[in-house]
Amino acid sequence: MDKTLSRDGTSIAYRRHGDGPPVILVGGALATAADGAPLAALLAPRFTVVTYDRRGRGASGDGGPHTPRLEIEDLAAVAATAGERVSLFGMLSGGALALEAQAAGLPVDLLAVYEPPYSPGVDGLLHKSRCSALLRRLLAAGDRGGAVELFLSGTGVPEGTIARMRRAPLWSDLEAMAHTLAYDDALLGDGSIPTGRFASVTARTLVVTGGSSTERAWETTLALAATLPRARHRALTGQTRDLAPHAIAPVLTDFFARDSFLRQAS
Repeated sequence: MDKTLSRDGTSIAYRRHGDGPPVILVGGALATAADGAPLAALLAPRFTVVTYDRRGRGASGDGGPHTPRLEIEDLAAVAATAGERVSLFGMLSGGALALEAQAAGLPVDLLAVYEPPYSPGVDGLLHKSRCSALLRRLLAAGDRGGAVELFLSGTGVPEGTIARMRRAPLWSDLEAMAHTLAYDDALLGDGSIPTGRFASVTARTLVVTGGSSTERAWETTLALAATLPRARHRALTGQTRDLAPHAIAPVLTDFFARDSFLRQAS
């Protein structure tokens, strides 16, 4: 993997695939560049696809107390390696990061996000507050496994599956990244959609929902699309939170083909 330095001097590891207009894949919680590789391979015939290890994961560094601003600067450093304006695809909490980066001024032509896990509404905000407090307690106590289990159960992974995962080799990798769950938690704030900040998102934006995703995911993504100045919503038949690369790849290929999209939008 190649590396670049973020503004605070932290080393951020990234990998390029293919050739063409640059597209950066921004992974969600506990994801690394390797998790984006299957989708990158499908997009590589048309684009230069960049996958990267977010701060504190994989081959990237993790300097200083975390703030969402640091991750925005990390993404900006990766984007600078492309040498021109980029397009972004953010998966889950990676979508929140992509939106925050564009709202903060990162030059982005086209932006696509898949189910950023905001939790608006009274019940959603209360649930987010309780989960955030529990996550902080687990991490403060050094219970990395408990933090990972909290995250997985919150995403709908059954208890039995989590128990099997705990016995698998990959569990140690997840525990090594457990502290970064607090980074994703901070990106999502109190769980509400930050309508004020997102009013400054100027990129044409595609907000995608799985056709078989939860009612909350549908409500949230529709509300997000309505908030963004230049957004449209798309549902993917049969998809859930666990998005299949082959299902999203043709949608992104069409969307990131700038000329065809601009003609369609005009």
